Amino acid sequence: MKLKERAALVTGGSRGIGKAIALALASEGADVVINYLDQNEEASKVVDEIRRMDRRVLAFQVDVRDFDKVSDMVEQTIEKFGKIDILVNNAGIVRDKTLRKMKKEEWDVVIDTDLSGVFNCIRAVINRMEEHKNGKIINISSVIGETGNFGQANYAAAKAGVIGLTKSVAKEVARKGITVNAVAPGFTETGMLEAIPESIKEQILKQIPMGRFAMPEDIAKMVVFLASDDASYITGQVINVNGGYYM
Repeated sequence: MKLKERAALVTGGSRGIGKAIALALASEGADVVINYLDQNEEASKVVDEIRRMDRRVLAFQVDVRDFDKVSDMVEQTIEKFGKIDILVNNAGIVRDKTLRKMKKEEWDVVIDTDLSGVFNCIRAVINRMEEHKNGKIINISSVIGETGNFGQANYAAAKAGVIGLTKSVAKEVARKGITVNAVAPGFTETGMLEAIPESIKEQILKQIPMGRFAMPEDIAKMVVFLASDDASYITGQVINVNGGYYM
């Protein structure tokens, strides 16, 4: 129960890594807010699981690209829970295509969701965290933000931007009791991985020294650690959870 009496907001919390994070935070005692875009059924299932843990839980269908709606979500959360101790920026999408074939809207929607969405959420909570002189912000980046990847210029740029944003905000709020870190997952068993052809997945797997893809729970465990008091002197860091995969 490392997170007892804490309140956490997880964006993209209805499935995949976000779902695993939400459940892991709740299992350690936190009350949890699930943010999602259009997965109503999946979000309802996560809410039910958290309620069975006897935790308070809220769900908001909000597009993280919308600054005003994100701000409203945060204010409603504070009305219900009284505070937000933990923010996990997990919401993200891909629109894979080589740069020569990429449409501007495919670039824009990934940058707006995966990078500007992180800004929107941090901006909405930061003043409240400063008032309490306490807060844990954990941004989900990606190994692709460090290595780049063929056909993912938009995604790589957004996730690299998340790393720069993490390090900058960490410096701004370090004296105010707030830590800001990023987790960079490797290839993880989620819907994004399922979309990759089997032949490509076999090639990727050969480059992972541990010989397996990450499970969402592997990422969630690191988030729980960074959200806990055990990580109170860790800020501005990018923690790779990738089984040793580097290119």
